[in-house]
Amino acid sequence: MTSLVPRAPYSKEELEKLYPKGLELQLVQVPTLWVKKAATDVNSNSIGERSPVSSRFQNAGLTPYWPYCNVARSLASMAATTEDLSKWDSFQWRRKIEQFGSHDQARIAVGPEAESDGICTLGELTDLGRQSTYALGTRLRRLYVDQLGFMPKIRSDTGDMYLRATPIPRALESLQQAFWGMYPSNARTADFTTPTIVSRTPAEETLFPNEGNCHRFRQLARMFAQRAADTWNDSEEMTYLNSVLGKWMPPGSPRIKVDSRPRLSGIMDTINATFVHGPQTRLPSEFYDPKVREHCDKIATNEWFAGYKESKEYRKLGIGALMGDVVDRMVSAAVEGGWRPKIDDSSSSSSSSSSREGDDEAVKFALSGCHDTTIAAILTSLGGFENGKWPSFTSNIAIELFRVTDKKKLQHERQAGDILEELKDPIKNNSTDKTSSPSFFSFLTDRKASTTTTKPTPSAIARTPLSALPPLRNHYVRIRYNDVPVRIPGCATSPAKHLDGDETFCTLEAFKEIVDKFTPADWREECGRNTEGGMFEEGREPAGY
Repeated sequence: MTSLVPRAPYSKEELEKLYPKGLELQLVQVPTLWVKKAATDVNSNSIGERSPVSSRFQNAGLTPYWPYCNVARSLASMAATTEDLSKWDSFQWRRKIEQFGSHDQARIAVGPEAESDGICTLGELTDLGRQSTYALGTRLRRLYVDQLGFMPKIRSDTGDMYLRATPIPRALESLQQAFWGMYPSNARTADFTTPTIVSRTPAEETLFPNEGNCHRFRQLARMFAQRAADTWNDSEEMTYLNSVLGKWMPPGSPRIKVDSRPRLSGIMDTINATFVHGPQTRLPSEFYDPKVREHCDKIATNEWFAGYKESKEYRKLGIGALMGDVVDRMVSAAVEGGWRPKIDDSSSSSSSSSSREGDDEAVKFALSGCHDTTIAAILTSLGGFENGKWPSFTSNIAIELFRVTDKKKLQHERQAGDILEELKDPIKNNSTDKTSSPSFFSFLTDRKASTTTTKPTPSAIARTPLSALPPLRNHYVRIRYNDVPVRIPGCATSPAKHLDGDETFCTLEAFKEIVDKFTPADWREECGRNTEGGMFEEGREPAGY
């Protein structure tokens, strides 16, 4: 992993090819960022450069405390100023890090040149990380605001945006920096409404592969990690790593292995974090040997992400719930003109579940603060990460939804849809299937209050099978990873499933069909299944089809 070197803004000619006439952008979703109208969803390692998540290699001269977090010089929190909590004010404060001294006495931690201010905690977004995620926001503004005119230049609220971050502080901070880059102070009105950022409890978080709260996924991750150890620990690549770096391993773990202490992936984490920061926190030069970095990347990527490529269950529990949400938003945008976050979709009261805080504005842009493991999991599960390297800091995915507006393309879509219907298994659409689970249209018919509209309610769309939905033939999905379109094999190999002349545009139907195969019906319940099973309890299936 390194710092992402962004490409130059798209030229006019590139834009015309990437965003062809006859297709209207509807929704964007981006991890780090998500966007929709038709839909754009941008997911990114929205995490920028950070300090290592653990202190390692002090024996190689690396200081455990990094002086790259100057935001700590001026932190702010809210505090009540009256006993009855009727008034609040900003509490300004500075942070210092304290540590054990040589005899366990308390002492202030300092950086390599005795700095006591601006010291980072482990895994914290550094000043460089804030710069890179802010720069990501400016690139999003350049494309979606300035060049495409998809999002407004000036805004007074975030009613058409969905902002979400994982519980990890650096994810929230990266999201905030990216939003600030997309809408700096001169692009917000004086009465700009405080934006809402959505979060989940760790037990329900699906914006990253949640090993800590999904027992079966944790089992599978350990099985694939053990397979990687069995494959790589005695390999030529590992022998080379030990010949160059072995002398820096701690006495209790003299040999580098996939499962050594520190693990190879942890060693790579420290190498990458030090490589992108200043000379004050550099390791000896052999850690940056190109072959060392190449071997670390190849082995760690295999350990962490091969499961998504091979196992449907791994995809389902690791990233399937998130991708199910992504598809649900796009289907809502296609079928009913927009997706609106719900306050409580289990409530019987329509007034309490219709939208966010009573706001009925459809989301056009979804921006999420997530992680490198999110990015690679999405790409690998869709078959778009062949020979991929570990995502760089501030890597990002944009999942864009388009609606066909050109009459010729609409005709092509109808013809392609007819071909798809002929290819479908007739058993899938027989009367037994339709009576065993109510169809989408029967749900609408049964609703007494919906006789004046043909639009489905948002709650009816979530996790609805493709066979129960109205035709989605006039919509396409395209993924861009670090500004490069991604080819999904299940779409690219069939002319009826992609845009004529461009294999990177999937039909929404084809995209949903692929994602539905690894979308769990009940993530929490399925996290408790197959706990006595092996690596491929639910089959060994290639990703992206």
